[in-house]
Amino acid sequence: MADPDTSGPTTEFAGRRPAPSLRGFVTAYIGYREAGVPPARHRGLPSPYLTMIVTLDDPLVVAAHPDRLAPPGTYDTLVGGLHSTPALITHDGRQSGIQLALTPLGARALLGLPAGELSGIDLDGADVLGGVADELRERLLAATGWPERFAVLDSVLVSMLGSGRGTALGAGAAMPAEVTWAWRRLLAASGGVGVSDLAREVGWSTRYLGRRFREEIGLSPKEAARVVRFDHARRTLQRLTAGGSPPALASLAATCGYYDQAHLAREFGALAGCSPSRWLAEEFRNVQALPPGAATDLFT
Repeated sequence: MADPDTSGPTTEFAGRRPAPSLRGFVTAYIGYREAGVPPARHRGLPSPYLTMIVTLDDPLVVAAHPDRLAPPGTYDTLVGGLHSTPALITHDGRQSGIQLALTPLGARALLGLPAGELSGIDLDGADVLGGVADELRERLLAATGWPERFAVLDSVLVSMLGSGRGTALGAGAAMPAEVTWAWRRLLAASGGVGVSDLAREVGWSTRYLGRRFREEIGLSPKEAARVVRFDHARRTLQRLTAGGSPPALASLAATCGYYDQAHLAREFGALAGCSPSRWLAEEFRNVQALPPGAATDLFT
């Protein structure tokens, strides 16, 4: 990286929203840099965003993918789809890179394929973006400081939008308006809307909506609602804890649409692989260090 070396442990996080023309496709950039810290393992949790990571020094080490049949791997750049089980990321005391949170619309526009084709998997960035992945990483390595790196991302991604990647699949490549509406409805309701209600509102049968939704998003409407609700609960817990007021879990469950605290705990166990309190204890340093208002945390 172009930044000067520093002595002793170093932890940096920097966040920024993309350029306005990109915001329907990418919700956030988060830069991270750690050196001289204890080796650690991080849970990459299910969220409503696809993940793209470009490393700046050492490769990203994925010890376990959401698809547990996939072997562990290392990546200079990584693209991952929506998933409903956690990934496990490890480092030996040093890591750096930039994570992008892509919307399902961003998969069409920037990656040139529907998010459904990436469901539950992680791929080397070059397998999705071709030579653009290496070019982007080289330009980020040559940049100095987070503002310049974020400007590089804006430039490259805007160029990708203008290249026609999103229409590479032909005239029928656009996400159906009904699926787009149903997805945004789920986000606006924090997952608190039923599949039959979604189907009725878009004028489709539940079966047809389920098929088209999974093709485009990578999860069924019911699975997506579950992930969106979990993500809302986890972010609420993260935000309040970072602000010094961690909520009682029973209150968090009621606020986020769970039947009770036991229901919240079961969903954390299924989607995060641990209890809310354990996740918070493991991630407390990251929770405290993330920039205020960050739209996503590392490796969701």
